[in-house]
Amino acid sequence: MSVEERDDALKAEVRGVTFYFCSETCMKEFITPAAELGKLKTLVGVGSVLTIAILAITYLPILPAYANNLVLLLLASPVQFVAGSRFYRGAYHAVKSLTSNMDVLIALGTSAAFGYSAVATFFPSFFGTEGVYYDTAAVIITLILTGRLLEHLTKDRASDAVRKLLEMKPTVAHLVRGDSVVDVPVEELSVGDIFEIKPGERIPTDGRVTSGRTSIDESIITGESIPVEKGPGSEVIGGSINRAGYFRAEATKVGEDTVLSQISRMVEEAQAGKAPIQRLADKIAEYFVPAVVGIAFASSLIWYLLGGISVATSILIFVSVVIIACPCALGIATPAALLVGTAKGAQNGILLKSGEALEMAGKVDTVLLDKTGTMTVGRPTVTEVEGDEHEVLSLGATVEAASEHPLAEAIVSEARKRQLKLQALTDFQSFPGLGVVGRVGDKLVRLGKREFMRENGINLSTVDARASALEADGNTVVFVAANKDVLGIIAVADNLKPDAEHAISELRKMNVETIMLTGDNDRTAGAIARRVGIATFYANLLPQEKERIIEKLQAQGRTVAMVGDGVNDAPALAKANIGIAIGSGTDVAKETGGIILIKDRLMDVVGAIKLSRATLSKIKQNLLWAFGYNTALIPLAGGVLIPFYGVSVYSFLPFLAGAAMAFSSVTVVANSLLLSRWRIPSGSRTPDSQVKNV
Repeated sequence: MSVEERDDALKAEVRGVTFYFCSETCMKEFITPAAELGKLKTLVGVGSVLTIAILAITYLPILPAYANNLVLLLLASPVQFVAGSRFYRGAYHAVKSLTSNMDVLIALGTSAAFGYSAVATFFPSFFGTEGVYYDTAAVIITLILTGRLLEHLTKDRASDAVRKLLEMKPTVAHLVRGDSVVDVPVEELSVGDIFEIKPGERIPTDGRVTSGRTSIDESIITGESIPVEKGPGSEVIGGSINRAGYFRAEATKVGEDTVLSQISRMVEEAQAGKAPIQRLADKIAEYFVPAVVGIAFASSLIWYLLGGISVATSILIFVSVVIIACPCALGIATPAALLVGTAKGAQNGILLKSGEALEMAGKVDTVLLDKTGTMTVGRPTVTEVEGDEHEVLSLGATVEAASEHPLAEAIVSEARKRQLKLQALTDFQSFPGLGVVGRVGDKLVRLGKREFMRENGINLSTVDARASALEADGNTVVFVAANKDVLGIIAVADNLKPDAEHAISELRKMNVETIMLTGDNDRTAGAIARRVGIATFYANLLPQEKERIIEKLQAQGRTVAMVGDGVNDAPALAKANIGIAIGSGTDVAKETGGIILIKDRLMDVVGAIKLSRATLSKIKQNLLWAFGYNTALIPLAGGVLIPFYGVSVYSFLPFLAGAAMAFSSVTVVANSLLLSRWRIPSGSRTPDSQVKNV
């Protein structure tokens, strides 16, 4: 239900942001989720035990009617007023807000059943019957609490994601003080301090390089799989990894102002601040509750004024309508479909983490895709070798074996895959951001960029045209030279996942627009977008820029799904209507996403949306059944049979209510089980070995 931001509304402030709530229960679940989950488990456990006992005593009575009803009263009271207290609180706040929701219907229906039964227990002559509805009230409360517990058990929590983000920040910094370097806690760094970083270390805080050259793995922030070269004046980001080279930097941001801290804050605020979905049952209840109360009141009044019945019987009519209208199957309508749908998804590598995630996925009309690790494999591999392949790869791998750069790893890996023997290497030198040099036998071998080769007087005219074409197609080109002669080039790229093109094509057939978001450069992003058939892409993005694009699309009325795998995707995953995390990605991405694709296939994005739509359809059908059976009996409770059978008809209405409850529950479960016939879309099982080059 919607909540107005009024001064008298329930509200709580979390990290400077004010949140408004429809009920005290919702507020507590938001502020202290673990404690509330524990309480809910206890209530469901106790309620289930008592409800089973109530059902047994109701349908297998061993005591006289009066004593039997007293025992039922004692057993039902804790269920009604302790386990069911949250429905009373929710109903109170809904009525206070001049609206109605499922809490109002549940509180009204169970209270009518319990209240009528209590009167019938102590004053059976008042209604002229000893029939009671304790079992109806207890079953409704326990089933609906069980449904809510199932939902809460699968809910995502921002705290774990934020904790893992902050763990990526180093705890110690090498602070430069005069001619010495001392290790200090990162918290003691101030803006303007100079710190040094050695190869393999994480950068302690955001800064600007003052001396030295290096290559830095910024995939934690940008998703870019290939390290970025840095030199004096370059910006560096706290939490990223220094792959090669020693350098010093000046701290420009510290503490809560760093990019990593901002990302963790964005994840937390986006997850916590996301407005809860308007539950379909609440939408129905908004109209259903007033209608039921109106029918109940009108029926009792009409029979009292025009039918000449007693006050007691008119009250019985009112209570009967309210009781019969409260659908027990409602408690399992959503959980039953969710259980089958989520189980089916899990069997196929699609983890739906909450009912909210499922509902949003079923409504998606726009899918945003990260590039590195999501659409691509996430690791550079050799795509092409120009020149004498044996000589170029053998010499190149021999020199690169002494380097820790990811491009070097790709070249060495390719040489080993071809079973090429590496030779003896001497005089190795690394020039961060440019290339490497080493002596192999009598040859001085160089590998690196154009400018590195030209600085050393090497003519690239024979390979330059092919190198430019490969670069235009998204490859990173490494030139290989021996002494003063260029031998050839090695093209390295991050490969597309085997099912990427098919997944984009299927999404297009479903009228779902696809957009690529990446921290990579325009050239590489454009090459991949063209290959898979994506018309719109955004490159060179930071995490907060991805968030802004999502906000813009949502402002246009789009229902947005974000698909990503890295820490840099976490804010966007949280900000989107539904986050879909690739299972091979980071824990932060997986915790932030509402759906996890554990088998790392893009076609499973298609599968997740189709499964969600199918499950959502079942939920709607179940709600129709849940309301339908009981609504059909409203005329009977309203007295339509009185002209034929008199007021004695109310002696068997409890059994009709019980039958409707059982039949609707069976129907709901059977309908949900039909989801087990769902099959994952064809094309999702593309073998991992079928990798396409960009």
